[in-house]
Order: sequence, then structure tokens, then C-alpha cells
Amino acid sequence: MTKRPLCFLCFLMVLGLGIMNFAGIPLLGGNPLPVTVQDWIEAHPGSVICGEVEQYENTEFSQSVYLKKTYLIYQSRKFSIENVRVFLKKEEDLKPGMKILVKGTLKRVEEPSNPGGFDSQHYYACRHIYYFMKKAVVRKKTESYSGYRQQLFKVKEKCRQILTESAGEDAPLFCAMVLGDKQDLDPEMRMRYQLAGIVHILAISGLHISILGMGLYNLLKKIGLGIWPAGIFSLGVMLQYGIMTGGSISTMRAVTMFLIAMGARITGRIYDMMTALSVTAMMILLESPAYLLDSGFLLSFGCVLGIGVAAEKICALAGAEKKWMKALVSSIALQLVTLPVMLKFFGEVSLAGFFLNLLVLPSVGFVLMGGMAALLLGIFSISAAKLVILPARGLLLFYEYLCSLAGKLRWSTWIGGEPEIWQILVYYVFLITVLFMGQYIKEPMRREQEAGMKSELSSRDKRIPGRIQRKLRTVRAAAGALMITGILILGFHPAGDLKVLCLDVGQGDGILVETPDRHCFLIDGGSSSQSGLGRYCLLPALKSQGISYLDGIFVSHTDQDHISGVKELLEYMGNGLTTIRSGYLVLPSWAERPEAWEELAEAAQKAGIKIVTGKKEDELHCGPVTFSILWPEKNAREKDINEEAMVMELSFGEFQMLFTGDIGADTEKKLLASGNLTDIDCLKVGHHGSRYSTTEAFLEKIKPEVAIISCSSTNTYGHPSPETIERLEAAGSQVEYTMESGAITVETDGKKLKIHRFRKD
Repeated sequence: MTKRPLCFLCFLMVLGLGIMNFAGIPLLGGNPLPVTVQDWIEAHPGSVICGEVEQYENTEFSQSVYLKKTYLIYQSRKFSIENVRVFLKKEEDLKPGMKILVKGTLKRVEEPSNPGGFDSQHYYACRHIYYFMKKAVVRKKTESYSGYRQQLFKVKEKCRQILTESAGEDAPLFCAMVLGDKQDLDPEMRMRYQLAGIVHILAISGLHISILGMGLYNLLKKIGLGIWPAGIFSLGVMLQYGIMTGGSISTMRAVTMFLIAMGARITGRIYDMMTALSVTAMMILLESPAYLLDSGFLLSFGCVLGIGVAAEKICALAGAEKKWMKALVSSIALQLVTLPVMLKFFGEVSLAGFFLNLLVLPSVGFVLMGGMAALLLGIFSISAAKLVILPARGLLLFYEYLCSLAGKLRWSTWIGGEPEIWQILVYYVFLITVLFMGQYIKEPMRREQEAGMKSELSSRDKRIPGRIQRKLRTVRAAAGALMITGILILGFHPAGDLKVLCLDVGQGDGILVETPDRHCFLIDGGSSSQSGLGRYCLLPALKSQGISYLDGIFVSHTDQDHISGVKELLEYMGNGLTTIRSGYLVLPSWAERPEAWEELAEAAQKAGIKIVTGKKEDELHCGPVTFSILWPEKNAREKDINEEAMVMELSFGEFQMLFTGDIGADTEKKLLASGNLTDIDCLKVGHHGSRYSTTEAFLEKIKPEVAIISCSSTNTYGHPSPETIERLEAAGSQVEYTMESGAITVETDGKKLKIHRFRKD
């Protein structure tokens, strides 16, 4: 540390920020605005704000504008609220640097409501954005704007147009790789790249900056410019490139380190990667401390640490001397450094990426250069641009083949689940110990090399004294055992209790059941208020819980608010977009099967999932847990599918929970008449708390201690009905709402019952 004081200073800064975060000081997130301002916004969401346009983009439904230096106007007073993202009702002619006065509804950026969900609140806090303004209307705007930033915007749009015309259907990939523009990137394509472990090539990173920046610098040197002119020009171009491409965290890190490296080269100083990395980290954290807990920040810096620090020591431990062996072991070292981060934020890590990156990374430079060449030639001739980009498009076709291959392999990803903080700390203690072992093992190698022994590793090992060879083998074995133990600790999930996770899916239902012996089931999964439920809710929730296999998926009935996410999940399985699999799809036993029923069955067959029908008196025994189907009757013909929804009772020890789908009073009467209802502990309230279900007679029979209502706070159906809430409370039930608490977990050992709310407040 004495040789690198800036590294030590960076370590102290990170440690201090971490301590403050655990102490509850809101530097790494939260809302830094005065409480009085927050309270006023909460009480008066309809507000007028003024700010400077930083950037804007046209989405499918509205124009999105990012404002900086924003302040709230109330009774001629101004309250600073930092940056705001505004969604306009209609498209406006705006330019960067304009100051606009906007009226709309201010709303706090939402925190996640489900395990594994994207943390929008923290993501935007890193960018000093704490509020969105929706349904906004521009009242005034200035004529003046930033000509420089407008020109950058026009250059980017021109580049985007050239790539669109020259790259055809591959244009979104080139726009992502060359311009950092992912707005047209197919979500399924991104999922394929992520599954294969090569999604990082779609973001502006150190690889891109080094290829483009150093390529430009070397080109200028070759045409006769000196070190100073070539270096300064390259610095200027890459700085503008970083601004133009959006300034993501990986771009900021890469551009800043490139500036330091080029500055050292120009001034004749020695470039130290660790010092440059530390300076860059401190600059970013000083501007926004919240980045310390940002996945992009941790992965970007973790990759550099993996390549620059861990790779050499892991290679020494593995005895890797040949070039291909070093490349493979270095890839593994990078994954070892970033493994806890990947599991914490995504719940999975790509195993295929260990090998596929060996094929992709050496060639991705050709794709980048092909895209850049197309941009330059496209200024003069689109036909020439189409021709020069063809080899790069061929490589993208190869990448797509690799991604498809990874999707067919069950082992291509490891779904380890989200680890606890203590698991991450123990893992890194083990990893640091292994790196020290790698440093130790390098010493005998270095001494042998100094003695003039330059033969291959195998022959050198023979000439090393037996005592040293035994030590090396012992150290390597100990290091391997430590890393295996650390990985097992990361993926450890204690069992023993039954867990029922009622997800917050908005207006709909989605329930995960995990038995004490780690058998997992999904009961419904749909929403009428949230699109992309499979991708944005079900998959992340499954991964965060470490669930790679669903023993069964139960569908109560085929309304979209119960099946939209299930259908999406089945399609992902069938198309090789996830390694999560399922054994059975259980559909209600109906004589007349609607189109949605058949579509689910078809999607399940494509995914290789067996289809069974569930009817009254059917039972599924899974260790100590039993699922009993109470309704519908065999080959039910009722036209109202809500009333013929599958009703199930889950039993574990002395605990019973009832899942009622969307049944109403009619079916409740039939269940009461059947005599199959018993006193239960927990009720998934029928039809999202509708006034026409959960009748008084029904509640008198089942007497639930806890009742969970799944619905959206903005639904137009009046759910949950005040009458239903009154009936539940009169029956002595503790009523829980996903719209308020987010996901709700019911945990029991078969006797005692615990309720965990995802949103603590």
C-alpha cells in the first residue's frame, strides 16, 4: 500500500461509505431532499417544475426528458429537487441545454417490490434522480440551447441512421456496441447474450475504448503525428465519444482510465493500472456515492480487478503457462471475482461464458472496427458501408449461433440465488486468501527463472526439488478446496421450513411455493396491469431464490391476469432463453377448453413439459407437503371460468393454506356443501378482494388467521372491496396487501406462522 497510496485512500473511502450505509446514513441511496420538501411533494403531486434539458428520447408511448438543475415552484418559492425524468403527454421540439417549465404529477421513483426485481430507485439515485414527472405538459421553454450538445445529438442520430441503413436487421446490435444505444435492441436477443455470458460486449466498456482509442492513437502516430498531437487528439475524441454514447458507468470508467493512460504516455510517466482504477473509482464515488452499490459499477471495476490482479495469481496456482491455458484461467479468474456480484443482482452466472468468451473476445474487435468503418464510409456511400460491414455481420451470426447453443444446454448457467451479505464476505475472505497463495506460489517459479531455467512448466517441475514440489501441490490443493468451499457457501440456501411467496404482480396473481425439501411450485402468474411479467418478475424471482427447476406449475384458470407471465415463462423455456425447467403443467379439468387453455398446453409441449388436468379429489404428495384439489369437478362445463377456477388446499403439519383463484359466492356455496372445507391458517383471498367473493358464511367455516390480497393500487375494479375487508377483519383475519407491502412470504415449520413483507415500511 505504501507504493500505491491512492489505492489505500480508495480502500478507506469505500470502507467509510460502507460503514455509513450500514449505520443508516443515506449516502448510498435514499432521498437526500429535506423532509419538508418530500412531505410537500407527497401532499401535492400535481406540481410545476423548471429545469435544464440534459437529454431526451422518444419511447413507444411518450417522449422522455431528463432534466438537471431542477427546482420545484410553489407560491413563488423554489425548492431544488436535483434531476428529474419527465414523461410528456405529447412530443415537443426540445434541444439539450433548453430550460423548460413543466406541469405534471411528481412521483417518487419506486423501490422494488419483489425478490430479484430491478431496483429502479437505487439506479436513478446514482444519477441524482429521485422523482419522475408523469402526464407532463410543457408550459414554457427558452429559445437558447447548447449548440455543442445539440451537435453531438445530431452526430449520434446520423450514426444511428447510417448503421440502420447499412446493417439491416443487425443494426440494433451495432447501435448497442458502437453507440451505446439499446432502445431498439430485441429483449430476447439480450437474453440470449446474457445466457451465453457475452452480454458485456453489447455495452461500451474498456475493451471498446482501448480498441477505438488506442487504434486512433496508433493510426495518428503512423501518419506522422507526434506523441503530443496524437495523444491530445485521441483524448479529445474519446472524451466526446464517451459523452455522446450516454456516459454509462462502464463508459465513464473506461474513458477515465484511458485519459489517465494517455496522459501518462504523453508526459512520459509510468502508467499503473491499479492507481488509475483507484483514481477513477474515487472520482465517480465523490460525484455519486450511491454507485458503490450499483451492479454496473461493481461489475465494471470487478472485471478490471479480475484481469489485472487475480488472473496472474490464479494462473500461477493453476500452473498455466501456455497462451490458451492462460486465457481460459484468466476468464475463470474474472468470473471468480465478479461471482458474488452476479448472484446478488441477477441470481445466476453463465458457465458457458467461461468458454464462449475465449471465442468471442479475440474477434469482437473486428465487429467494432466493422461498425466504425461503416460509419465513416456511410457518410459518402451507404452501398460501401453495407459492403464493409458484411464480415462483422457474419461474426454476429456466429455469436448468435453460440448463444442458441448455450440455450440448449442445461448446464450453461448456474442459478445460485441471491446470497446474504455474510455469505459474500466469507467468499471474498476465501478468495483473497487464495490470491495470497497465488502470490506465494510465484516465488519458487521466479527463483527458478532467475537461475536460468526457461523450459516448459512440466520439465521445470521435474527439476524443482521434491520438497518444493510437495509444497506447491499442497498449496494448490488447499486453494482449490477453499474456492470450492466459498462457492458452496455462496449457493447455500437453508431448508427446513415451508415458504409461500405471494409476488406483487399488480392486478393479478403469482405465488411460489417452496417445500422443506426444496421442491418448488408456481401457482398462477399473470397480470393485467404489468407487461412482460415473465421476464421482469417471475424469472428474477425464481433466480433470486435459487430455483432452477419447478416441479409443477398450477394454473387456476385462464384469465390473462393469472396466466400472462406463465405463458411467457413457458415460451422462454421452449425457445432456449432460460435454463429454468419444469416437470408438469397442471390445468383445470374443463370439458370445454378455451383458446388460452390450448395455447398454454401447446407452449408447455414445446418446452418438453408434461400436461395434466386437475379436478376435485386429486392429490399431490410431495414429502411432508400435500396439495389437495377441491374444485372444479371433472369435465366442468360452467361458462364462467372464474367460478370453475382450480381451488387447492396446501397442508404441511398443522398448517393449511387455501388458494381460491377467482371464485365467487356461487362456488364458495358449493365448496361449503361438499364438506371438504376445514379451519385454515392462511387464505389467498379470491378474486383480488372482490365484493362478490369471500362471503361471511365461507369465512365462518375456514376462519383464516392471515388473508393475503393480491391486486394493484391503481386498478379500476375497486379491488379490494371495503365490504370484503370488513368481513375479513370481522372474522379475525390479519389482512395483508401486495400493493402495500410488495411480495409477502408466509413461512412455517408446520406449527408456527411467520409473515415477511418485502417492503419493510
